[in-house]
Amino acid sequence: MAKEVWKGGTVIYPVPVVMVSCGTMEGEKDIVTVAWTGTINTNPPMAYISLRPERHSYGIIKERGEFVINLTTKDLAKACDYCGVKSGRDVDKFKETGLTAYPASNVQAPIIYESPMNIECKVKNIVPLGSHDMFIADVVAVNVSDEYFDKSGKFHFNKSNPVCYSHGEYFTLGESLGTFGYSVRKKPLPKGKKSGSTPKKESHNTKPNSKNTKNKPKKSTSKAKRKQVR
Repeated sequence: MAKEVWKGGTVIYPVPVVMVSCGTMEGEKDIVTVAWTGTINTNPPMAYISLRPERHSYGIIKERGEFVINLTTKDLAKACDYCGVKSGRDVDKFKETGLTAYPASNVQAPIIYESPMNIECKVKNIVPLGSHDMFIADVVAVNVSDEYFDKSGKFHFNKSNPVCYSHGEYFTLGESLGTFGYSVRKKPLPKGKKSGSTPKKESHNTKPNSKNTKNKPKKSTSKAKRKQVR
């Protein structure tokens, strides 16, 4: 296998693609699609977005010092693309996409209600980099849709069909390859087997459990948001 050498460029893909909402519920509000975004610190929780200064939302975020990162799903992909190619100077993106502006809990900027996760951010620093300025922000609250919680309270974001961006195209995620640390985790023994013991033969006289085991979880139709700070 041979290697070609390219000049330096932006080739770290895939990346998240998100809709960033800004402004206020009562006044001007806008949505901008951003791929240069991510987590930059755990404690305190911090995130960033990088924007070109010529973007309409740039001035709004710089003036107000806050924004919301709204994660994108397969169902929201078309709206996400629209918010990336249209300017808030010309159109009302909430109106044109049919997305719902909803009050956030800790910032004045609205969240996008249809998004399964809304990350409320307050700008801490703005770093000019060249083509883009990086907005470094504290994550002050996270809103999550309750329809993706199971009975134990675990949040299953992957069930929302999240979308990523790679070389100009949008993609859904593929199959799970393992959980963090699976490469060094010892394989569990078969159920009921102890280390160094001989498995017992299964008895054919065991009676089946008479209790009804077909208790299906109820489907959640509520779109309420649960606030959660990581």
